[in-house]
Parts: sequence; structure tokens; C-alpha cells
Amino acid sequence: MNISAIRDIKDWPWLVLLPVIGFVLVGIFAPVIMPYDPSTQDYSATLEGVSWTHWLGTDYLGRDVLSRIIGGARISLVAMVIVLVAALAIGVTIGSFAGYVGGRVELVLISIIDIALALPSLVIALALIGILGTGYWSMITALTLAWWANYARMSRAVVTAELQQPYIEAARVMGAGHLWIFVRHILPHVLALVVVYASADAGALVLAIATLSFLGLGVAPPTPEWGQMLVDGMSYIEEVPRLVVLPGLALTLVVVSFNLLGEAFALQKVPRPVRGATLRKRRRARAREEAERNAVETGTTS
Repeated sequence: MNISAIRDIKDWPWLVLLPVIGFVLVGIFAPVIMPYDPSTQDYSATLEGVSWTHWLGTDYLGRDVLSRIIGGARISLVAMVIVLVAALAIGVTIGSFAGYVGGRVELVLISIIDIALALPSLVIALALIGILGTGYWSMITALTLAWWANYARMSRAVVTAELQQPYIEAARVMGAGHLWIFVRHILPHVLALVVVYASADAGALVLAIATLSFLGLGVAPPTPEWGQMLVDGMSYIEEVPRLVVLPGLALTLVVVSFNLLGEAFALQKVPRPVRGATLRKRRRARAREEAERNAVETGTTS
């Protein structure tokens, strides 16, 4: 993706936040805004088109598509939040402990982290589901155990770098304990990095949840979930393509929005080029300072 285009997005942060906020609000208030029960079947209204009764039509079992997309947003949001919080807690704890303690303990933990990072997260999740069995909570557990290693690696790197800073040694000289130093001085820097990474990682996690459900290893029917909706609609893709297009569009929008949000957060630390009115103002101020300096030097010489 073009970096200059991403920097332009940073100038309008609400443009990036709106789809993410919309997804979160839809997920939170899904039971209120769903027009129908997403699991209710009506065989007299199967494969109906768009109408005032069903804004996005119905599926092959007569279930309201709009309600199922909204319900799928809630399922994806809850699963994503649980996995991210659990993976962050595990990763930050292990990585920070490794970086702070050092020595052989760090070497052992880093070896475990490297082994976990050697395989793609989705492959690890598939292997763990094969051991734990299919189902919603098995998917949550598998994704958590597959996602923590990246956060552990970043946490360890931040802790190692912060321990070299002079203010850490000053805190030790003043008698601060290890727990106080870590919680007060190091942990905020760790969270500042991993949370930014997690904001971009959320999109990949939503996609992984949909992928596992698409393969029949995650959310089981009749619970509404976007990956499961794609599976259900594949048999009718020629007759009623919206059964595949609509959940696919919802999934794509959420993934792209989270990716752009993470990149926008990361680019906040990139120096922004000065241009426009700000640049002209600085040039005038600089010209004024040079004129005053020249006047002072001329007066001193005379």
C-alpha cells in the first residue's frame, strides 16, 4: 500500500475510525437492532429478495439475512476481544518476564517463542483444534494459544531496551523495587507498542475466526457467523449471489478498517511534513527573525 496515501488517511482519523466504531457498536447493540431472531426459520419465505419486510432478503431457510449479518458481527466482536485480551495477557507476561529476568530463563522462553513463531498462527490453531475438538470455545482457546507469541516477542524487546535507560538505574538507586519499576516505568511502554500492533492484528483475527467457521471448525450452525454464512451461501452462489456477497463484504470492510486503523496508529510516530498554511507561517516567522537579527547586527556595527 502506498505510504503517502496512508499518511493522508492520518489527516482524517475519524475516516479510519468510523467503520471500526460502527462494527463495535453493531456488535454491542446487536440484540436491540436485529429486526428478527437470526436463527428463526420461515420455510414460507425462503430465498426472498430485498423487500421492506426483509431489507437484505432471506436465505434458504427463510432466515433474515440482515439479522444474521448483525448477529455475525456480535459473534466476531466477542470472539476477537476475548482472544486479543487473553493473548495480550499471556504474551506481555511471558515476554516481559523474559526480558526483565534475563539469563537462562530468557534463553528458554525466547526459544519457546521462536518455536511458536516458526509456524503460521492459523496452522497452529488448526492443529490445536484437532486436539481440543471443534466448537466455539475450542476455537477461542486455539486462537489464543496461536496468537500470543508475537506480543511476547515485542514485549521482551521493549523491556530489554527500557532496562538500558538511565532512569531505570536511577529508580533502583532510589530504592524502587522490581515490581514498582516494571509497573510504573516499563509496562506503559510495553502496552503502548503491543496495543498498536493488536489494533491492526484484530482484522487478521476476525478473518481467522471466519476461516475456521468456514472450515466447520469454529462457530457451529445455527449461530450466525460470517464464515458460516459464506458456507451456507456457496450452494446458491449462482441463483442468489447476495448470500455470499453480503457477508463477504462485511468481513472485508472490517478487516480493511482494522488494518488501516493499525497503520494510522503506527504512522502517528512518523514525522509529518510541514506544508500549506503552517509552512508559510513558519517561513514568515523565520524571515522576521532574520530581519531582526540583521537589524541588530547592523546597529552594532555602526
